[in-house]
Amino acid sequence: MKTIVDPDPTAERRRAAEAVLAGLAVAVGSLRCAGSQRLVRQGISMTHFNVLTLLRHHEAMPMGRLADILDASMSNATGIIDRMEERGLVERIRVPDDRRVVLVSPTQAGLDLVDEVELFKNEVMVRALARLDDAQLERLSAAAADIGAAIEAEMTSHPERFGELEPHLRTHAHPHARAAQPAP
Repeated sequence: MKTIVDPDPTAERRRAAEAVLAGLAVAVGSLRCAGSQRLVRQGISMTHFNVLTLLRHHEAMPMGRLADILDASMSNATGIIDRMEERGLVERIRVPDDRRVVLVSPTQAGLDLVDEVELFKNEVMVRALARLDDAQLERLSAAAADIGAAIEAEMTSHPERFGELEPHLRTHAHPHARAAQPAP
């Protein structure tokens, strides 16, 4: 039986939620920093990595949409994609029916780069989680499932704020999340 909690938290619940979020932010920030250092050593900017991460989830995206998401002018987005294309991280594809539309798609080298950074961060997390005892791991697993369900409920209950969920968010189909889940 699930308990439904009013999504409009009291001040006390809000403080507790903010404390949890602050703790998670420290952990995620440490992972992000470690991943960023790996990228810098390879000469890849965070902007390039963000574009590759977007493209990993969307496969291909029109230049105009990419510029909107990056909050960049079309000329700035074009410059970013030019540099990424020179490094072999993305490719441009013209739509045969409308040659004005240019799609940006990740190359295998670009996808491999995202996977490498994600696998590195996952390895750090696996090693950190292995330091927890069985009871701690069980509680954390349950809490992770609960927060995932709560986030999905919040996002689907407010489409005016969040828009339509992408299919990979609705089904929890992140490629690394599936691989990391224990067998039933």
